[in-house]
Amino acid sequence: MGIIIALSTYETLRHSRNRNYKAEFATCRLETVPLEFGDYHPLKPITVTESKTKKVSRKGSTSSTSSSSSSVVDPLSSVLDGTDPLSVFAASADPAATAAVKDSSRKKGDRDQNSIVGLDFEPWTSKRGEILARYTTTEKLSINLFMGSEKGRAGPAAFAVSEKVRTRLEELDDFEEGSQKELLNLTQQDYVNRIEELNQSLKDAWASDQKVKALKIVIQCSKLLSDISVIQFYPSKFVLITDILDTFGNLVYERIFSMCVGDRSVLPDKFSPENVNDTARETCLNWFFKIASIRELIPRFYVEASILKCNKFLSKMGVSECLPRLTCMIRGIGDPLVSVYARAYLCRVGMEVAPHLKESLNKNFFDFLLTFKQIHGDTVQNHLAVQGVELSSYLPLYSPAMDWIFQCISYHAPENLLTEMMERCKKLGNNALLLNSVMSAFRAEFIATRSLDFIGMIKECSEAGFPKHLLFRSLGLNLALADPPEGDRLQILNEAWKVITKLKNPQDYIDCAEVWAEYTCRHFTKREVNTVLADIIKHMTPDRAFEDSYPQLQSIIKKVIAHFHDFSVLFSVEKFLPFLDMFQKESVRVEVCKCIMEVFVKHQHEPTKDPVILNALLHVCKTMHDSVNALTLEDEKRALACLISGFVKMVSFGRDFEQQLSFYVEARSMFCNLEPVLVQLIHSVSRLAMETRKVMKGNHSRKTAAFVRACVAYCFITIPSLVGIFTRLNLYLLAGQVALANQCLSQADAFFKAAISLIPEVPKTINIDGKMRPSEPFLLEFLCNFFSTLLIVPDHPEHGVLFLVRELLNVIQDYTWEDTSDDRIRIYTYVLHLLSAMSQETYLYHVDKVDSNDSLYGGDSKFLAENNKLCETVMAQILEHLRALAKDEALKRQSLLGLSFFNSILAHGDLRNNRLNQLSVNLWHLAQRHGYADTRTMVKTLEYIKKRGEQPDMTHLTELALRLPLQTRT
Repeated sequence: MGIIIALSTYETLRHSRNRNYKAEFATCRLETVPLEFGDYHPLKPITVTESKTKKVSRKGSTSSTSSSSSSVVDPLSSVLDGTDPLSVFAASADPAATAAVKDSSRKKGDRDQNSIVGLDFEPWTSKRGEILARYTTTEKLSINLFMGSEKGRAGPAAFAVSEKVRTRLEELDDFEEGSQKELLNLTQQDYVNRIEELNQSLKDAWASDQKVKALKIVIQCSKLLSDISVIQFYPSKFVLITDILDTFGNLVYERIFSMCVGDRSVLPDKFSPENVNDTARETCLNWFFKIASIRELIPRFYVEASILKCNKFLSKMGVSECLPRLTCMIRGIGDPLVSVYARAYLCRVGMEVAPHLKESLNKNFFDFLLTFKQIHGDTVQNHLAVQGVELSSYLPLYSPAMDWIFQCISYHAPENLLTEMMERCKKLGNNALLLNSVMSAFRAEFIATRSLDFIGMIKECSEAGFPKHLLFRSLGLNLALADPPEGDRLQILNEAWKVITKLKNPQDYIDCAEVWAEYTCRHFTKREVNTVLADIIKHMTPDRAFEDSYPQLQSIIKKVIAHFHDFSVLFSVEKFLPFLDMFQKESVRVEVCKCIMEVFVKHQHEPTKDPVILNALLHVCKTMHDSVNALTLEDEKRALACLISGFVKMVSFGRDFEQQLSFYVEARSMFCNLEPVLVQLIHSVSRLAMETRKVMKGNHSRKTAAFVRACVAYCFITIPSLVGIFTRLNLYLLAGQVALANQCLSQADAFFKAAISLIPEVPKTINIDGKMRPSEPFLLEFLCNFFSTLLIVPDHPEHGVLFLVRELLNVIQDYTWEDTSDDRIRIYTYVLHLLSAMSQETYLYHVDKVDSNDSLYGGDSKFLAENNKLCETVMAQILEHLRALAKDEALKRQSLLGLSFFNSILAHGDLRNNRLNQLSVNLWHLAQRHGYADTRTMVKTLEYIKKRGEQPDMTHLTELALRLPLQTRT
């Protein structure tokens, strides 16, 4: 370190060079180039010409060039060829996954072959969860479990074919004769678990090549669908059993398909029976013959329906021939509930395999209509009496099956089919169950145009078994999706509400009111909405019935605020706030308040000062704020604070700044537990002070001067209550800048002193998004901003020259920095930049109507001497650190810091002075001494010095360049 000259020899020299900022700016600004906007657009595709040059060989072969022009394309699409990247990567890692991808592609092709079912068709999978959740029971259930027989195992390969056939027939006979065990007194969950075990047993048996055992399991499960001993559970049982049937059907289809060819990718998607080889065809026929030998009707029907798709391997017309036959088989099922679910399953597989065969599906439905009167027959009534089930509980069991059947036949059906269905309903005496399924299945537009006709049919329905309010609810669901004729809207609402308002059961009432509330909001004014809300309050308040209906009440609130975006109108609805009071449970109340605020923040585009809106939303925001406690998650706090801050930003009293400040004072007291809201309030008050300055054009009167001081005081009081230390530091700096801009110099000094006094409290690490990060980079960023502000802060007349800079340097000196960090020296380098700017006759920027030190001192020699002395002190600290790095063998860090210090002297120092010039030369050598300097950087720096030396009054840099050699690493 002997090459570094001691600073004691520089006590009298001026370190900073004089700057002409305007000339420098003119020199450094970018060159202006005229641009024809007609030929340019930033989103226009770029044409790239690529030249490829072949390398010249050692034998002297000639080079050739080729050029190609192409438009820029999406790099992801070009690399992956439009294929899903997850599927590609998974397939490349797992051979089984490769087969699965091919299989899924083939299945898609099978679906596309005859399928006319689009995304607008609601699949069965979306209904099964709702059915399982709705149709439950507490009664005990029973199930027959298959007990595997060892004599059914496959024999040696030498067995004759006839022996195998005989063995398999014996296995089936053994199953028919009772190789099963009945489990009694099962709970619903036990029953579900047993069914899942059977499903897994089916897969295991298939995987172990025990195909007959798999068939036994499917037959056994199908038999369970004839059992209606616990009738309320039947829809859920149907869902569970048909899941097993679907699994079996897929396994059989996949096995036969795999036998068609060696490599399944060779078989075309739209294959015909001619593409199927004899082995696959024989296997397929064998499965159908096995199923035909099943003695009982219900398992024979269900198992054959499950493999209906396999008819594709036998005949082009196989499916179209089988569907009518299976439809006729259902006529042999006596119980109407079992029958209707069998028809639903046939519609399911029919829509999957051949949705174009609508005639067969319609025949299935018309068969059902012919037997519909059995529901009210003596046999069914006697069975219900034995189980103690009311007709009102029995009829809804038909809804899932009937809704599915109607959905299948009404899909893309013409409007005249609805007319035909309505006529059939009338012939059957306007049966409520049938009418409800019609309204649930057909397009909402068709239903809406006939709303009054449906209301007339509903009136004529009998209340027995299926209440009318459910029909009105189904009608309301359609009217929420499609609009009825404008002239009929009020009559429709009156007719529906006459029935709804007479409902005594609160749950029945709210289920209907929830649906019709949206219809009211869509088509009517606040008067009708207020009437509906008043009626809901009247029905749900007695005995605190609202406590059991929070989901429906929440839904009503969401529908109201979704249609009333003008909050002045919304809060003028007399019963809206009393409706909110029904949400007594805190968690629900907070969710409702969040919904209201989300709509306000999204749709309120103009600032408001409406007292009705302000009072109501302050109450809503206060409710959200008061829900915050020690257990509240940070994400939840952040979401609430965002909504409240959005409200704060939308409140404006125009030129009434005092009223605006009063609002912010009130908001601070109400939302003191959410730090982001307090931060927003500080920003809002700072903006208010700057708006006052803008209105007064910087010339404050006594009144406005007092007002901005009140704003500054608000910030000074509020900032210490914040937890985040860098939040406080940055807000102190911001508020100090606002105070300075408004000529509140003493207040600005107070903010800056507070920021300086807070720096020692900065911890080594801070929590950012749940991870602990070093704080020094953030502190470095803050100090850089602070230095930029201190340039224009005038010195206090009672505290001496550069008192804030000195205080800040003392704090930086005492702060405990990381041993492996050079941030303190980087900060000292930035201080040198600040001191250089402060020594100029005119500063780079100013605050209007605030005299900075360049005006106060006017280039006074004493001020420059103090500035120079401070520069020497800072430079001594930097050089001492460089010496310390040499002792610690941190040579790479020494090289980087040496070059950084050299660049600072080059940019800000007066290099005409020989001694400072010599210091820069020594730093240059130091940066290269141990071979850690980046040669490219050093070369570019030297080129820059030479170029600057060509400018007027810069010849000393040319001489400097001659003294800066480039050392090689060797």
